[in-house]
Amino acid sequence: MYTHKKHLFFDLDHTLWDFDKNAEETLHELFVTYKFINLGIRSADVFIETYTRNNRRVWALYHNGKIDKTELRRARFADTFEELGLSPTLFPSSFETDYLRLCPHKPHLFPGAHDTLAYLKEKYVLHLISNGFKDAAEIKVVKTDIKKYFSQIIISEDVGVHKPHPDIYHFSLNAAKALKEESVMIGDSIEADIRGAQAFGLDAIYFNPNGLEEPIDVKRSIKGLEELKQLF
Repeated sequence: MYTHKKHLFFDLDHTLWDFDKNAEETLHELFVTYKFINLGIRSADVFIETYTRNNRRVWALYHNGKIDKTELRRARFADTFEELGLSPTLFPSSFETDYLRLCPHKPHLFPGAHDTLAYLKEKYVLHLISNGFKDAAEIKVVKTDIKKYFSQIIISEDVGVHKPHPDIYHFSLNAAKALKEESVMIGDSIEADIRGAQAFGLDAIYFNPNGLEEPIDVKRSIKGLEELKQLF
């Protein structure tokens, strides 16, 4: 069904770059460095589980333009401390700085990322559209050696709007000199990647590695990146 396609647009975090794995590794290291056990947080796993939940919530707000970059960075850790029964004022500001410095350098991609992108690059023009922060996204694509696969790397901070806003899809297609009917969006976010793309008139493939329940408006999904070789 995709033989007529020419352009594939990928999300970065949670689709190619394994955000949860990289963040968990970084947070484990910093939990020890900052001796959070002395604050009464009983384990790194409890801290990371609480942070992950809050991080996903504030990123959803950021995607939809309800908070800005500064508030996202503040809230994800401050709310985590508060949920753990600690005053947000106890959270060391340098922790956030160290997290932002270390995490983008982590190299973990989802299984099959390089093989799949190399295969697809031989047949299609590949592009990246990320709602992530510009400085971090640029480090991630270099450190993981995936920059070479993409013709365009489009960061929402440069465009001025985030997925699912139609303007970022309009900008991306213009930059790629691509038509809607010959393009596909591939990503993990139902709202930002799938519904945003479909509302704009693009086909979309939902990356669902954890086998989450899928809404009825998801038309095509994959659990692993290598499934794309069968579709394209």
